[in-house]
Amino acid sequence: RNLMVKKTSLSLSKIKHSYNNNDFILNDINLDVSEGEIVAILGSSGSGKSTLLRLITGLEKLKYGKIEIFGETVASKDFSIPPNNRNVGLVLQEKVLFPHLSVIENVKFGIKGNKKFRTEKAMDLLSLFRVDQYVNSYPNTISGGEQQRVAIARAIAPDPQILLMDEPFASLDEELKKDLRHETKKILNNNNITCILVTHDKEDANSMADRIIQLKDGEIDN
Repeated sequence: RNLMVKKTSLSLSKIKHSYNNNDFILNDINLDVSEGEIVAILGSSGSGKSTLLRLITGLEKLKYGKIEIFGETVASKDFSIPPNNRNVGLVLQEKVLFPHLSVIENVKFGIKGNKKFRTEKAMDLLSLFRVDQYVNSYPNTISGGEQQRVAIARAIAPDPQILLMDEPFASLDEELKKDLRHETKKILNNNNITCILVTHDKEDANSMADRIIQLKDGEIDN
């Protein structure tokens, strides 16, 4: 019998972090995430959730420990692969779309390939997220919920090995949240994308995640 062994897509070992040599905001974080798994990191404000994401993307320099993506070390104490070479997608609470680009240009931005391929792929994602009627609109002319759909589509467009989401639904109303969680989860599952979702909202975690991890005072609370 050939049992599918899931690869480890993300491995965090002995991660510690402090800002300006103050107290550790993260203290001895160890976490392995399987390919295609959606893990929610649940914690209150200031528990170190966003810092953890910044370390994984490479926006923050790792001081202690090691981060591996599919077995390749991307960060350790003396080594760091730049953020744009880590193949990690990032969705933030603030919708960081390029204001001067149309919706479709925003999504095409990170896709590699010829013009036809990029356009088709962007259109596919926009229709999956049900915002294809806004292809030629600019971000400031569509609602917050629609902007967030476009932002998630844009993050998924370059086929990241891992998608990181930082409170992605926080600014949306309850009905929209429900809808977007459901659609996002479906798309992540269908494309076997590993996802780390950080949130303080239990409902985000319960409805999206295969596994929920509590982060408290910079430590994983088992």
